[in-house]
Amino acid sequence: MTPSETELMLKGYGLTTAEIFYRMPDYTHVLNSYIWQDYDLAPDHEKLFGFVEFWQSEIEGKLHSLRFTHRKLIGPGEWQNQVGEFTLH
Repeated sequence: MTPSETELMLKGYGLTTAEIFYRMPDYTHVLNSYIWQDYDLAPDHEKLFGFVEFWQSEIEGKLHSLRFTHRKLIGPGEWQNQVGEFTLH
């Protein structure tokens, strides 16, 4: 069973966003970009580097460059279960 996004964040995962620049085989003078996003663990970034390896072995577009950022959204000490509801109007 796949864990939910909240469970991943509580385990220390953060949102990793990568912008991949690549060239198509038929149009080598044109630089294209692709945005990839997934929950990953820093500093190893196993999912991101696994995707890059997949790209290099399976996709014909040659990689030009890659830039990425990682943001830890919540940590185990920051999450609290709240009970109650407030209604306005």
